[in-house]
Amino acid sequence: MSTAKDSAGQSPFDEVNARLDEAADLAGVPAEAMSLLKAPYREIQVQIPIFSNSHLRHFSGYRVQHNAARGPYKGGIRYHPHVDLEEVRALASLMTWKTALVNIPFGGAKGGVACDPSTLSESELYDLTTIFFSRLAMILGPSRDIPAPDMGTNAKVMGWAMAAYGKMNGHTPAVVTGKPLSLGGSLGREDATGKGVVIVTGQWARDNGLSLEGATVVVQGFGNVGSFAAFHFVDKGAKVIAVNDIKGAIRNDKGLDIEALMQYVAKTGTVAGFELSDELNSDEILLQKCDYLVPAALGGVITSENAGQINAKVVVEAANHPVTSDGEEILLKAGVEIIPDLIANAGGVTVSYFEWVQNIQQFAWNAERVSEELQRILGGGFAQVLEFAKENKVTLRQASFGLALRRVYEASKARGYIRL
Repeated sequence: MSTAKDSAGQSPFDEVNARLDEAADLAGVPAEAMSLLKAPYREIQVQIPIFSNSHLRHFSGYRVQHNAARGPYKGGIRYHPHVDLEEVRALASLMTWKTALVNIPFGGAKGGVACDPSTLSESELYDLTTIFFSRLAMILGPSRDIPAPDMGTNAKVMGWAMAAYGKMNGHTPAVVTGKPLSLGGSLGREDATGKGVVIVTGQWARDNGLSLEGATVVVQGFGNVGSFAAFHFVDKGAKVIAVNDIKGAIRNDKGLDIEALMQYVAKTGTVAGFELSDELNSDEILLQKCDYLVPAALGGVITSENAGQINAKVVVEAANHPVTSDGEEILLKAGVEIIPDLIANAGGVTVSYFEWVQNIQQFAWNAERVSEELQRILGGGFAQVLEFAKENKVTLRQASFGLALRRVYEASKARGYIRL
């Protein structure tokens, strides 16, 4: 998510709250309750000093706990140069509504460190992670707050985080999710977000009398989410015709060989130069003609400046908040459907929930059960969104926020936090 303001002068957190205000009447939430439901419960900023080659470097780290009416706080930790409190605050709020929408027993949180992990050695990343999680340890825990990987972090980092917490509290696998399998991670977690994107898109297609078989797909961003989304689209018979990353973009109108491309990226670190493709201007990736456009990188990439040039039938928000509100208005007027991030990229947190359950039960699931449960939860959640949207004649995003807001409001009333 970009922290830049849109053309209306709204920050990312402002935009999320504007969506909630739009959904208040749909959800039946009184105006007096909205200020409490929108505001974060707690925000923490810590300094992280690390020593490297006799030099002191320090970084700022953040954790925002937004709402825990429905269960422990849940949300990723990202390492990225543009991380700041405003971004983390907005993402924490989105997690509250995402977990409520798929009806898993978590609240919403998010965290991050303002750093460029590509410039840090593994030893430096280890020190940064250990210090960061040690300084957050008092607010974390399996029944308090459960971090997970996000942009710039991975299973290895979560293993270090678990160990840092464990030094103070004993062996506690359920304190983080997205861990290596050897430390209690779950099968199916690595590709969960990308797989969930395809589950939801396939269900939208069926609801509209279509099929993914033969459909054309463009994926912006070929990291964890984008690459696995591309893989599962191809597995369903779709053609991924163009992808990009920070170093370049490629296209093949006959369909890219995604398995070969994933192997190529693992060796080279980029999609650029892949021999079974043509080079493409990376700035034009979002403007390619296709059935499904999948922004799977940073937020705020489709705005009022480029929305009118989008040449897709459906935009599937694999990233968090890739379409700004003014960009969305233009897309909807042009007849472009938007499958919102609240449901489109909820596969990751859903399988994180499965991992947490397995850690608490101390009983591992097989891959088949993880896949079946992911299909059940995402499929059932999106079916409710589709039904709510049709009944109330609203967009899929309005329906998503309306359903999620209603659930958090009802839980808040049940706890006695709100007596309205």
